[in-house]
Amino acid sequence: MWNYNYCIYITTNPGKTVLYIGVTNDLKRRLFEHYEKKGKPETFAGKYYCYHLVYYEHFISVDEAIKREKELKGWSRKKKEILIKTTNPNMDFVQLD
Repeated sequence: MWNYNYCIYITTNPGKTVLYIGVTNDLKRRLFEHYEKKGKPETFAGKYYCYHLVYYEHFISVDEAIKREKELKGWSRKKKEILIKTTNPNMDFVQLD
């Protein structure tokens, strides 16, 4: 499989009540897409306004990124929050440069 830049990421809504986990090869573009679809019910992230980044991990293999995404999606919300807080203790919205 090809090796490139991949990220798994976790976004949340403005009230931090919903978490969304995804995988992408362009995190800035993907966050913009989530923002553009906010409030639109055809997607989970859009329906629940999940466009604020709170956590991400970098991978060079798409297979590893997808494997990690599936792993995190199987976790409880509490376990996801513990992971996020290892690098982002207040679950602040992360701004990418």
